[in-house]
Amino acid sequence: MVSLTASRIAGALLSLVLLCSCKEPIDDVITKPPTPPVTAAPANWAARADSAQNALRQGFFTAGQYYAKNNAGDAGFNYWWQAHGLDVLMDGYKRTSSSDYLTQAQQLQAGAKAKNGNTYLNEFYDDMEWQALACLRAFQLTGDPAYKATAKLLWEDIKTGWNEQQGGGIAWKKTQRDYKNTPANAPAAILAARLYLLDKNPDDLAWAEKIYQWQKAKLVDPATGLVWDGINRTGDGQIDKNWRFTYCQGVYIGAGQALYQATKKPEYLADATRTANFVLGDADMAPGGILKNENAGDGGLFKGILVRYLAQLAVEPDVSATNRTSYINFLKFNGESSWKRGARRPPGLFNTNWTTLPQGAVESSTQMSGVMLMEVMADLQARKLL
Repeated sequence: MVSLTASRIAGALLSLVLLCSCKEPIDDVITKPPTPPVTAAPANWAARADSAQNALRQGFFTAGQYYAKNNAGDAGFNYWWQAHGLDVLMDGYKRTSSSDYLTQAQQLQAGAKAKNGNTYLNEFYDDMEWQALACLRAFQLTGDPAYKATAKLLWEDIKTGWNEQQGGGIAWKKTQRDYKNTPANAPAAILAARLYLLDKNPDDLAWAEKIYQWQKAKLVDPATGLVWDGINRTGDGQIDKNWRFTYCQGVYIGAGQALYQATKKPEYLADATRTANFVLGDADMAPGGILKNENAGDGGLFKGILVRYLAQLAVEPDVSATNRTSYINFLKFNGESSWKRGARRPPGLFNTNWTTLPQGAVESSTQMSGVMLMEVMADLQARKLL
């Protein structure tokens, strides 16, 4: 009887010792839930696009119903910036279906025409091409025939820019017909191809292919896919090979894709993907994976143009899965950097450099590029590609 009691006491003492040696109370070990892993909330790209659009509207849209040069009181007017203003309004409308974007688009068209001497025609062929492209897209999104009429009016005038100096091509401007460049030719090829896709007029397709073939033969590096800017700018017949702009790469990508959609000829898609892949791997075009700073003024729009056409290529059904992933990852990397490091928030004002905050005034060209990037990211997210 004594030995049994002693045994029980010893067992109890051993249990007590084990209990006290635990690092946590027994109750805590049993009942404490596991700590969930820390995960970042997914970016709301639509909300970011809203902020960027609102900053563009509030900071730059004037009482004269056009986008001013900057948000610090300079009301200077630049015709081709207005065309991109219309395009980003169409981005917002496509994403939200808000009639506010349509109202402002109509105001912008009236204001830009009035400021341009009560006409949409212009000295610069590339400027008219951008207006025509934006109007054609606005027609396709809204069904408003006035937009298509403007696009067709401009297209008829744009075709007069073609001449045989430099072996063909559309001139940059009406008073310098022997200077041909990518800005005047690649967007014209996009426009002609899109008109063909809309109306199936074979003459438009013939124009698209003629312009594109001149562009490819004269202003694209056959070794790399790099797109040069122009030829004979100073009258010496030389190509400006040291002018390496993201803009030129973007419009050539867009032209190749548009011709592929119109013809299904694989060489056009191959051209577009080759140039796109060049951009992604080139340390000058995208140092550290971020599209380079091309300063304010016209250069403020250059990155946005590339972003727009690279994103369209990324969602092209016939692009390889590997290329699609590369393009989307590249765009996302730029989108995150521009929003987190290159934008003053609130309200969402962008710098020309997508890795540092803007200082002082921001120009509407620069802001439009930021809006384009946010809208591209919102579209990719809506497609569930992020």
